[in-house]
Amino acid sequence: MTETTATLSYPKHYLRFAVGMVFFLPGLIFASWASRIATIQQTLNLSDAALGAILFSIPVGLMASLPLAGWMISHIGSRKLAIIGIIVYGIALIGLGYAPNVTSLIACMVFYGFASNTVNIAVNTQAVATEKVYGKPIMASFHGLWSLAGFAGAGIGTFMIGKGVVPIHHFTYIVLVVILGVIVCQRYLFNDSSTGDTGPAFALPDRPLIKLGIIAFCSLICEGAMFDWSVIYFKKVIHAQAGWMAAGYTSFMCTMALGRFVADWFAERFGLKQILQLSGLLTASGLMVAVIFPHLYTAMIGFLLVGFGVSSVVPMVYSVAGRSKTMSPGLALAAVSTIGFVGFLVGPPVIGFVAGAFSLRVSFVLIAVMGLCVTALSSKLKL
Repeated sequence: MTETTATLSYPKHYLRFAVGMVFFLPGLIFASWASRIATIQQTLNLSDAALGAILFSIPVGLMASLPLAGWMISHIGSRKLAIIGIIVYGIALIGLGYAPNVTSLIACMVFYGFASNTVNIAVNTQAVATEKVYGKPIMASFHGLWSLAGFAGAGIGTFMIGKGVVPIHHFTYIVLVVILGVIVCQRYLFNDSSTGDTGPAFALPDRPLIKLGIIAFCSLICEGAMFDWSVIYFKKVIHAQAGWMAAGYTSFMCTMALGRFVADWFAERFGLKQILQLSGLLTASGLMVAVIFPHLYTAMIGFLLVGFGVSSVVPMVYSVAGRSKTMSPGLALAAVSTIGFVGFLVGPPVIGFVAGAFSLRVSFVLIAVMGLCVTALSSKLKL
């Protein structure tokens, strides 16, 4: 019997803190990378199209991780996978900061994508188990901590840029904090390494899970665009001064974090389908505001709306997937999150290609269409 079904040997709020920590730490890693993309682009003298092409290396690593992540979830459990994965994710971040040329940067991005998807599956499996202990929806609050870490990472990144700290030193400081966090929280995570689950490393999801994965895919394209291109959009389209280039990213992160902390309550009160439909409309509206009115304050308002729009989609989809009756939580999340996470990682390079062929504003219109797709697809869900 695992801790998921047995009585915990420690207060359950310790468990919630530990799982929250393993959401926060990867969020800090990702936001640190996102905050320095423009710096790395400038250092290596990359065009928007070239950056977009290089960013495709991350989805390559993600797809390579799928069979191994499924096997590890089945055989060693999400606790060990989360601990190992977060540390490896941090090492990959340092590699991105160190990369002296395009070839090494591509290799590090593949490694980074591999680690990111592995961590994503592991920590969401931990969150599903924690929801079972609490007996109520709390998935969105965990994703809120990921977003809160993104906000913190953006602030730290802005500070590091202002002080002229190079990415390798910046990333090293972050990873030291991450390792300390893992040491503190690891003992209170679910010890699910002896689940007896020796099923396949990966199984094809059924039709309802595929629908959930596609909704996550569309929303995560929008989310990934905000992470990787918001600073560049404010620099090249809004023509913001150096101190304001991260304003859009910060605005987006604020409302995404806030939205995730209240999403569980709204979904319980108004219904999951209605929340997902509204989320897609807010995302599309916010992006179009930023495109039609490319000025500092109007673009910030648009990015605030996008943050609210994407905030609840992924945690709600993952929560439903984790309760699948046809697959174990780990495998269901591996299938759905991988479909969704492809959008998170494929979206940014696609934006680079579209921006190279047309403009960043045109590419953001394309992303707005993905928001409308979330609304349309959510209307067909049977919940």
